[in-house]
Amino acid sequence: MATGTNRILDDFAKLMTDAAGAAQGVRKEMETIFHAQAERFLNGMDLVKRDEFEAVREMAVKARDENDALLKRIEALEERLASDKK
Repeated sequence: MATGTNRILDDFAKLMTDAAGAAQGVRKEMETIFHAQAERFLNGMDLVKRDEFEAVREMAVKARDENDALLKRIEALEERLASDKK
């Protein structure tokens, strides 16, 4: 009887191991499907990638700095022009 019980327990353990492997396979497949759907959704939203955003941000900062420098030059020239008229 002990041999029969061991065989049943071995079969049950094998069945549970196979079920766990199948569940893990389903989980991986669901993750793959989810990631594919999420990527498709995000691509359809016309979002900007991080590196593109950073590049445009750097360009905007540089343009703002150049504008500030030009504004200071204009103000200095206007002051000089105003003082020359006096």
